[in-house]
Amino acid sequence: MSNIATSTTLRILSYNLQVGIKTSRPSHYFTGSWKHLIPHSQRLSNLDDTINFLEMYDIVGLQETDAGSLRSNYINLTEYLADRARFPHWYHQVNRNLGHIAKHSNGLLSRLKPYEIENIKLPGLIPGRQAILAKYGTEKETLAVFVLHLALSKRARLRQLAMISEKVNQYEHAIVMGDLNCKVDSAEMRHLFSETKLHEPLEEVHTFPSWRPQHHIDHILVTSELEVVTAKSLKHACSDHLPIMMEVKLPETLKIKQKPLITASQIGKTTEVA
Repeated sequence: MSNIATSTTLRILSYNLQVGIKTSRPSHYFTGSWKHLIPHSQRLSNLDDTINFLEMYDIVGLQETDAGSLRSNYINLTEYLADRARFPHWYHQVNRNLGHIAKHSNGLLSRLKPYEIENIKLPGLIPGRQAILAKYGTEKETLAVFVLHLALSKRARLRQLAMISEKVNQYEHAIVMGDLNCKVDSAEMRHLFSETKLHEPLEEVHTFPSWRPQHHIDHILVTSELEVVTAKSLKHACSDHLPIMMEVKLPETLKIKQKPLITASQIGKTTEVA
């Protein structure tokens, strides 16, 4: 693993987990639909299959995880992965709380302590979607890392990315990652690129569906002063999405050091794995 406190290179991963449901053909959406609601014996073993490659990364953004409900046997899946892949810091964000049935969440796994974590409420016809903003470094020189899972509706995505654009523009150095549910040449993505210093990837990385990836809807985007060393999808089928990775070289002016975690008061308690 990298020495995150002194390294100028970060290894980033984004993964839509589909709550640990392995999907390898279209019919599985129907035959396995019950797994979104009640426990199944292979959920944790499917997630265990991700541990070896998760350990290789410094910051991981997760979508479609669960904060601990009936379907996950009341196990917080973000915490579960953080513990087994030995991430010292993790955070979960509940987007839709269906009580005992499901707690739809985004997650963050990190080997470096953010100095602050913020929840960003996103607009949409159905309330609940949010983004995680983790801030690394110092208030004077910050690396802002956003984890998103955008809506299925184009209209909602345009509004959501307009809000994210405003947030991104508050920071010189930013990384935006997640399941954005739109391609790089879509109207909403073109708007994002035109309004921020985020730049489109050099080539399309297909991640969906995992058994025959044809669509470029999972993204890791960086601002112009962050140098992309490599970016690709990983052939790992624990979900209906493939994970996407990026290795990013930080500018010399951006020194990320270990600092105590300070959580924005409006979002409540951030939990860490000891």
